[in-house]
Amino acid sequence: MGIAGILIIDDDPDSADGIKVILEQRGYSVRVAYDPDEGLARMEEEAPDLLILDVMMGRGAGGFVLARKIRKEPRFDNMPILMLTGMRQKTGFSFPGGDPRHPQFLPVDEFLEKPVDPPDLLGRIRDQLAKKTRD
Repeated sequence: MGIAGILIIDDDPDSADGIKVILEQRGYSVRVAYDPDEGLARMEEEAPDLLILDVMMGRGAGGFVLARKIRKEPRFDNMPILMLTGMRQKTGFSFPGGDPRHPQFLPVDEFLEKPVDPPDLLGRIRDQLAKKTRD
């Protein structure tokens, strides 16, 4: 596998651009989209090896909707999705049990709170990409 391509979909430019810098410093090829429609269009142009997706975009939980839509597409079955959220920080809301991943409700591979810890994020990306190449 060559250079891994990562797509970040996040409506917060500071967050998206900050993560992009971290990933590019580690040699990843990174593209950014600032809303779900733009992100889906970028995925259609070139499927990423891994997707970093924000939960809250616009006025709602656009990331939830997009994750479910992506998982219905067979060509994206093998693509890891890391979901980021600032919900706990913004609202105080916490998911029961701490992990909302579910095959139908929230079909993602990793779930991280913002602000992300760069070493944790990089480790999870590395693990997901390694798992993808084994599958």
